[in-house]
Amino acid sequence: MTHELSTICFFETNSLSLRLNIIVMSKASEIKNGNILRFNGELLQVEEFLHRTPGNLRAFYQARMRNVKSGKLVEYRFRTDEDVTIARVETNDYQYLYEEGDSLVVMDNTTFDQHNVPKALFGPAVKFLKEGMNVIVAFESEEPIMGQIPGSAELEITYTEPAVKGDTSSGAMKKATVETGAEINVPLFVNIGDKVKVDTASGSYVERVKG
Repeated sequence: MTHELSTICFFETNSLSLRLNIIVMSKASEIKNGNILRFNGELLQVEEFLHRTPGNLRAFYQARMRNVKSGKLVEYRFRTDEDVTIARVETNDYQYLYEEGDSLVVMDNTTFDQHNVPKALFGPAVKFLKEGMNVIVAFESEEPIMGQIPGSAELEITYTEPAVKGDTSSGAMKKATVETGAEINVPLFVNIGDKVKVDTASGSYVERVKG
């Protein structure tokens, strides 16, 4: 339960009117995993939030948070009654067009406005991003602060060694390169030209795509 009325701010980002709903003077006890906090002038996403009661000492919350811009981890202990500011960031879908240096150029599917988003915001999974895919991007004012690509991608194998005839080793894998240039491990029966489904978070092969 908040202790003051929420303050709702609207930021225009050309293609996206981002609603950043800032809950003023919430208490630390209201924080949940996944929340984004305005903390010491930075936006931090809560990854782990644990209640601690060390013996006869006063209870507190141990938080592990990640800076949404730099990716740096921050550890902090909140008093149970400590005031916090929780930001609710609404995201939007964009289409990935092409790479430009250290950025990805994405387009709003409704207005067709384009934005440059740092590749680093998408994490390691960005290596499986193919032109035309939809991605999720969140902005604060005109600055992108978060990026996410789909959990899986269907990609064509551009290079792999042919399987040795008669080799039926159960679970045997080989290296393969997909159309985005990323390298993965695939079963021996996968060949150049096949399409495979890849888990973008782990980089692991899921299945061969039929048709």
